[in-house]
Amino acid sequence: MTLFRRWKIGFLSLALLIAIAGGVLFLRGGNKRPEYRTAKVEEGNIVATVSATGKVNAVVTVQVGSQVSGTIQKLFADFNSQVKKGQIIGQIDPALFSAQVEQAKAKLANDEANVEKAEVVLVDAKRNLIRMETLLAGKLIAQSDKDAAQTAYDSAIAGLKVAQTQVQQDQASLEMAEANLRYTTITSPVDGTVISRNVDVGQTVAASLQAPTLFTIAQDLTEMQVDTSVDEADIGKVQVGQEAEFTVDAYPDSPFRGKVHDIYNQPIIVQNVTTYDAIIRVKNPDLMLKPGMTANITIRVGYKENVLKLANAALRYRPENLAKEVESPKTISTKGARSNEAKVWVLRKGKEVPVAVTLGLSDGNFTEVVSGDLEAGDRVIIEKGRREGTSSPSSGGRPPSLRF
Repeated sequence: MTLFRRWKIGFLSLALLIAIAGGVLFLRGGNKRPEYRTAKVEEGNIVATVSATGKVNAVVTVQVGSQVSGTIQKLFADFNSQVKKGQIIGQIDPALFSAQVEQAKAKLANDEANVEKAEVVLVDAKRNLIRMETLLAGKLIAQSDKDAAQTAYDSAIAGLKVAQTQVQQDQASLEMAEANLRYTTITSPVDGTVISRNVDVGQTVAASLQAPTLFTIAQDLTEMQVDTSVDEADIGKVQVGQEAEFTVDAYPDSPFRGKVHDIYNQPIIVQNVTTYDAIIRVKNPDLMLKPGMTANITIRVGYKENVLKLANAALRYRPENLAKEVESPKTISTKGARSNEAKVWVLRKGKEVPVAVTLGLSDGNFTEVVSGDLEAGDRVIIEKGRREGTSSPSSGGRPPSLRF
């Protein structure tokens, strides 16, 4: 290889290296990563919500039981039967109770006869006492004979009272036996729909300790309620009359809407977690909701229209020289809203500019700006050292809005 060719090859190699280095420098200079990731301050609506789970139940559910023990002889209602108040829905074998009624009637009749007998004895004792008093006045008998007649008369009075008391007792026993006989006929206490039948014909029910439940009747399935368990951290935001929306697994794409009807003060503690029951009433004209369904509830605890709002990520950003400082904003919470004195950093002319703001309602992703030197379109810094073109909370990733 000649010297010229060696020189030529070396020159071409050097030129190629220079070209590669220049390309790398050009590409780096042309795609310089921006220093900040920002989100736009915008105007819009904010809905503050509280999420919870619960069970769908009828507003009024009546458990129909039996006050007497016996064998189920007949059933006149089944699942989903429509019943009226006073309608017969079951029959316990009444043979034993009918016999008890007849037995009580016979005992009452016997004791009433004893009362008549005691009255006759009393009349005879009184007549004998009068005779003895007359004879004693004529000094024809001794005082002891008159005293014996007096004792017999007093005993007859006591015997009559005992017999009359026994009649009253037998009357009460007869009424009890007749009541037990009536209890063998199970009737509906309300108008409604049978949602549960717990017995079959031929089954024996025992009511010695507590009344067994034979039927469960929902009074009106066109109006339901959701028994909701709300965490103690959120219960202060929930108020009677607030709107709520929920879905059930059977109709995941068909939300139901109702209102908070009541809040129970009794705490429910399970594994050191405290919750409170919030009752949500909802109309059910199409009978789509059924008792026992699991509901995923969202309660709207605050709502603002056309307010200035910023991404919550901007509230967490701190410049590097202030990252270790902890601010202590003054917080006032009322009905789901919060009023915070806070500070955000706005990107203006490529520099971080601190802006003091007063915050209002928050939905977890965005927070209302009540006051401060911010306008719609300002870019608040949410992160440093990321590409400018990446998505921000204001441009995507937003959860679907509630449909109230």
